[in-house]
This record gives sequence, structure tokens and C-alpha cells, in this order.
Amino acid sequence: MQTINQVIKTNDYSIFQHLKGNRVINPPHLARLKKSISEDYLEVPIIINEKNQIIDGQHRFESAKSLQKPIFFIKIKGLGLDEVHRLNTNSKNWTAEEYMNGYCELGFEDYLTYRQFKNKYKFGHNECITILRGGMKISGSNFQDFRDGKFQIYDYELAVKIAEKLEMIGDFYDGYKRRAFIYAMLKLFKNEQYNHLQFLNKLSFQSNKLQDTVNIKLYLKMIEDIYNYKRAKNDRVRFY
Repeated sequence: MQTINQVIKTNDYSIFQHLKGNRVINPPHLARLKKSISEDYLEVPIIINEKNQIIDGQHRFESAKSLQKPIFFIKIKGLGLDEVHRLNTNSKNWTAEEYMNGYCELGFEDYLTYRQFKNKYKFGHNECITILRGGMKISGSNFQDFRDGKFQIYDYELAVKIAEKLEMIGDFYDGYKRRAFIYAMLKLFKNEQYNHLQFLNKLSFQSNKLQDTVNIKLYLKMIEDIYNYKRAKNDRVRFY
């Protein structure tokens, strides 16, 4: 039997460092841990690297520190943000927002721009990625790239134009941020037959015809009906 990475106990909280890029502290989770620790402190060690940066257990550390409890830790050389991601994936999955904030803290420019865009327009994560990639269809590899810090914005000016066009529709349809609707509109923005101002004009007195659905094709059919209202037969368009 061989002893490796022994557990060490200390009350010196100052030796521990925050790992830049790690997800931010979750206040509800911290409150639950503090309550649990105050009732029954289980001596579960945190994991740090040779720089004393916390790799796993930052919520346990903050909870124990606030309650003046001793810290139990294991030091393992060579660990970094990749190991943080893997450890948290195996326990509590990181959310897209946590990945975003982590890479923003590291100063990744595309993630900083992504956060600015998302905070301004309030679209969902999938929708923001798609718009910032120029409306291109997303896949599992795109999400993996986002998690791995490889996310890149294709054309920010185009993304802003798309977002502003969608917001114009919000004056007549409060479901304009729905995923299926956004994906339907992204198809239309690439269609040479589609004219956004014409659609807004037709929608202004037919907004009741645009109903919530999770089906892109149904959205395209509704939009087509609205768009073709009072148009001559030889001038009508097909969008689906």
C-alpha cells in the first residue's frame, strides 16, 4: 500500500487562491452548504494545485471559511482549468453562463463580446451562438467549442443587424425570442424574396395571425400567409 496526496488540515485561509476562469460562487448553493456545515461538518477535502489555487471545492472552502471551520485539502501538482471543467462535469454540470463567465474572467475577447450581446438582447444561449455565427446551423461540436474556450464570432455587425430586425418584430409579437421563431427568421433573412419592412407592414395589422409554436415550418407557413396578404397571385412567395 502506498500513500499519495495526503490530506492536510489548516486554519490559515490566506494560503488558498482563486483560480482565474473558475465559475463564480453560486449564492444559493453556498447558503445550503453553510447550513449543512453548521449542522454537521463533514471533513471532505478540497483539491488545490501547487500554486494553492482551488481546483475543486471552492464552495466548500468559502462555506468553511465563513464559519471559521478548518480546511482539509489535498495538493496535486499540474492541475488547472481543464481539470476544473472535467471535475464539475462529472458532478454538477457547468451551465453555459458559467462557462461564459469563466472565459470572460480569463479575458477571452469573443466571450466578452458574447456576454455583452446576450445581456443586451436577452436571447437564449443557443440563439445567441447561432446569431453570432451568422445564422449558421449549430451542432454538438459548436457547444463543445464553447465549453472548450474555442467559440468565435463570425460577423458581429451582421449579428447586431439580425438582433435589431428581431426586436422590430417584438413590437407586434411578444414571442419573437422563441427559439423556433428565431430560427425561422434566420432562414428568411437569407431568402432573396423576403423583405423585412414589407413583412413588418403586413404584420402590423395581422399580428394575431402569428401564434406561438415550437415548429420552424409552422412559423414559416404563418409568416408566408401574413406576407402574402392581399398580394397578387403572381407576386406571392413561398417560404417553406
